[in-house]
Amino acid sequence: MDDEVIDIKLTRDQAFVLSDWLHQVMFQSDDLERIVRDRAVRSPIYSISGTLDTLLSEIFMPDHGPRLEAAKQRLCADLYSAGEEPTSPAGDS
Repeated sequence: MDDEVIDIKLTRDQAFVLSDWLHQVMFQSDDLERIVRDRAVRSPIYSISGTLDTLLSEIFMPDHGPRLEAAKQRLCADLYSAGEEPTSPAGDS
């Protein structure tokens, strides 16, 4: 078995938005089991979520909501400028 570590680079906004989505899917709903039927796939999902939780101070700040919405807006603007169709960040959860 190969235990070589793989590094993934995300911007802080990407990490913040992904962390929030993972938290919603994993802890605020029953969606994870529905979305990810293969239990083996859950291992890296939990690893990514745990790593993000330890790196992001934003998730514990009192103004978490406004910061998250601002990050979503910036990411959507970046996608739109890269040629993606514009979408509402709130509808992408």
